[in-house]
Amino acid sequence: MATPIKEWSKLEVRAVVRFLFSKGTKPSEIHKQIAETYGEGAMSRSRVYQWCTWFGEGRTGLGDEPKSGSPKTSTNGENTTRVDELIRCDRRMRIREIALKLEIPKSTVHEIVHDTLGYWKVSARWVPKMLTEDHKLQRVEISQCLLQRCQQDNGDEDTTHIGVGPGGDFQANNNLFDNLITGDETWVHLNTPETMTWKHPSSPVTKKFKVQRSAAKVMATEFWDAKGVILLDILPQGQCINAARYCSTLDRLKEAIRRKRPWLLRRDVVLQHDNATPHSANLTQQWLQRYGWEILPHPAHSPDLAPSDFHLFGPLQGHLGGMAFETEDDLISELRNWFDNLDIDFFRVGISSLLSRWQKCIDLHGDYVEN
Repeated sequence: MATPIKEWSKLEVRAVVRFLFSKGTKPSEIHKQIAETYGEGAMSRSRVYQWCTWFGEGRTGLGDEPKSGSPKTSTNGENTTRVDELIRCDRRMRIREIALKLEIPKSTVHEIVHDTLGYWKVSARWVPKMLTEDHKLQRVEISQCLLQRCQQDNGDEDTTHIGVGPGGDFQANNNLFDNLITGDETWVHLNTPETMTWKHPSSPVTKKFKVQRSAAKVMATEFWDAKGVILLDILPQGQCINAARYCSTLDRLKEAIRRKRPWLLRRDVVLQHDNATPHSANLTQQWLQRYGWEILPHPAHSPDLAPSDFHLFGPLQGHLGGMAFETEDDLISELRNWFDNLDIDFFRVGISSLLSRWQKCIDLHGDYVEN
């Protein structure tokens, strides 16, 4: 069997159709020969029949006929401006709606949108909450305040130069990061479906059945700093965090600090957590005041500014993906093993990235910071 021609032009294929048709070859046979010679994608069966009809009606040209409708001038500057204005007013407007509103062909609108203006459709990015102007203002003000504090602690130098010193610690004059501990809660399930797998071009197609996360789950609370995990506290199944339980967890955290970071108790511990009800409850505030711990200001609805949310929980859930545990103890053992094997650089990056995120939040006028 002859090897199909890999490089061809539309005019060449049409010329072959005209030649075979003039020889009296049936359109079905013409399509068969075209597919064998040029490949299945050269010309469809319906297109072969259409060209045979045109040649039978006396057509001689092989090029495309000028398209009917509005002339090319319909893509002029005035229409381009009108289309752009409509899109900027409503980013979800469809090509058809624009064409009807401006009374110009859809093909013209498509050309203006994609070729002239360079727009393309993208999926909307998921965000935790639709931020109000007050929310954005609060995010900017807190970010500015924290960056200024870092500059003061660092001798009014540029905060972009704050980093990890040769001894593995943050620079000693940066008191905020020396004393900072961050933490949050997350649900972990005994059965977590796998989300994605690596695939090579030659790999066979993988099948994935719909699997739901198991109803059995436990709440894990992690506290960590630039050196690693200080406390991993697991609530039994069926329990969730409240103010009293959170204060009990803080008692465990204080004891863990005494064992793992004793120098912190001689300083002013700075705790970074979000504004969840157990964290902001009066009972929790009384506990923090009793021991003199400082709470790092944190704007509402801002997981993108919380290291546990933007740096820790994603890799944790990715690690658990596809795993199933028989018992709660097996799950807890896997959690502790995963945290113990994380490199110290992982924690350093998570804490130090707060600087760039505060600055990005300011640059974005309070909007959410993307990863």
